[in-house]
Amino acid sequence: MKYYIIAGEASGDLHGSNLIKQLQVQDTTANIRCWGGDLMQSTGATLVKHYRDLAFMGFSEVIRNLPTILGNLKWCKQDIADFKPDAIILIDYPGFNLRIAEWAKANGLKVIYYISPQVWAWKANRVKKMRTCIDLMLCILPFEKDYYKTNWNWEVEYVGHPLIEVIDVYTKANTQQLESQKKPIIALLPGSRKQEIAKKLPIMLSVASHFKDYSFVVAKAPGQDDSFYTPFLEGYDNVNVVKNGTYDLLLNAKAALVTSGTATLETALFGVPEVVCYKGSNISQVYIVGEPYHG
Repeated sequence: MKYYIIAGEASGDLHGSNLIKQLQVQDTTANIRCWGGDLMQSTGATLVKHYRDLAFMGFSEVIRNLPTILGNLKWCKQDIADFKPDAIILIDYPGFNLRIAEWAKANGLKVIYYISPQVWAWKANRVKKMRTCIDLMLCILPFEKDYYKTNWNWEVEYVGHPLIEVIDVYTKANTQQLESQKKPIIALLPGSRKQEIAKKLPIMLSVASHFKDYSFVVAKAPGQDDSFYTPFLEGYDNVNVVKNGTYDLLLNAKAALVTSGTATLETALFGVPEVVCYKGSNISQVYIVGEPYHG
């Protein structure tokens, strides 16, 4: 079968890569085309858009990048039409994916949504449209199945949270200590998007000067170039960095400063005490408190 999978951020890339691996077990002839990141590409899927080019946070940022967002939507629809998949699998990223779901359903395509938008927290009215354009909703939080049934008379499937299994497997297989770390470690997880990193990393780093007896380690996002971080790190003698080693970092950290999002759950599952952080522009914080726009 032919599958078209869309993930628009780092967490979706992780979940998408694990999903693709299982699809390939169940369907050895699977032909997969995707939007995502390095992890999804590493499975052998054909990556056509990287998530680092997709994420725009906040109200004002979305307005400034509206031509790009609309262009991505148009390009995606055409690419799907050309590929002619047997099923489209949409992973979270609701601002973009719900628009694709509506278009895909109208064009007779099978639509599967993996990881429900948080409609139980905000914008519940989206469910009315979701019911009409999503053939199968796969939820990862146990209460979501009852929420949809009780409030919307919609039967969805609960499949469990993928991070629980991923981190359980990782912690059982890895016990190594980070090299050259003689001081207790505080992990800094500033996020995966350039906008959020630029806003929050300087604030996180400012804490380091007050705790000289600790080593602060920044987890670099896999989708960002190393050079992007360099200006932020200058002048700190107790700050180090890791790339493609976030779980190893959390395995060794005594505490963490974490950008609100999937990383907060990952940190909690490692049992690391954390401070959850978020900052946006003044307009964006009024428009949408604590959650990025995934358009």
